Amino acid sequence: MIALSSTFTRAVCRRPGPDLAAGITTAGLGAPDFRKALIQFDLYVAALQECGLDVTVLDALPGCPDAHFVEDTAVVTPAVAVITRPGAPARRPEAPAMVATLAASRPLAHIESPGTLDGGDVLMAGTHFLVGISDRTNEEGARQLGAILESCGNTWQPVPVGAGLHFKSSVNLVAAKVLLVTEAFAGRKEIAGFEQIVVPPQEEYAANTLLLNGRLIMPAGYPETRSRLEVLGLPIITLDTGEFRKMDGGLTCLSLRF
Repeated sequence: MIALSSTFTRAVCRRPGPDLAAGITTAGLGAPDFRKALIQFDLYVAALQECGLDVTVLDALPGCPDAHFVEDTAVVTPAVAVITRPGAPARRPEAPAMVATLAASRPLAHIESPGTLDGGDVLMAGTHFLVGISDRTNEEGARQLGAILESCGNTWQPVPVGAGLHFKSSVNLVAAKVLLVTEAFAGRKEIAGFEQIVVPPQEEYAANTLLLNGRLIMPAGYPETRSRLEVLGLPIITLDTGEFRKMDGGLTCLSLRF
């Protein structure tokens, strides 16, 4: 989750399990190396801590090889933590496993059947939320989330995703009222109120960049995107997420931030 004015103080991550390679993926980049993934995960946690967050690292969840992508299990706002109902049936046990951790910090709400919602489709910009309608998040799930958000004084906008796994695979907040977007989203009416930095077509994976407490964390190996982000004048941390990319994951997927 990305806020315009809030300072994030906490994050929740979950350590990858040895069954990492059994997760859902469409990337076609080969199987991830578990040892390398653990190294990349530890460096990711260290980067969150460098940004001033107190990080809770949960144990791997047996039988749930995608469970380290914790962002999909909840939408955490200043007022409420919404436990999702992931769009992939195999991932649904991950959401209840997050309840005890988040209940200590926020009142809880839940997405109910027939709604489906992945946190990777939800972008928070202050009190306004962009909610992607994707293969994982259906209109009913978005409507349920929207009703919860409105009850807390927020506004929201559904955004059809089309190609791509999640909305935040293609669109992320990188400064106040500034979005980093792929070419497919540039100029879309749903995000017309934001300035936009467009990622080069050959660097689309870099659109999944994370803004935290005045710093940007972006994947390593995307020099043109980095150059375009440098105009914002924010410190930039680069991390290798190659093993998680093999499983359709990126920087925002690996934590819940609040």
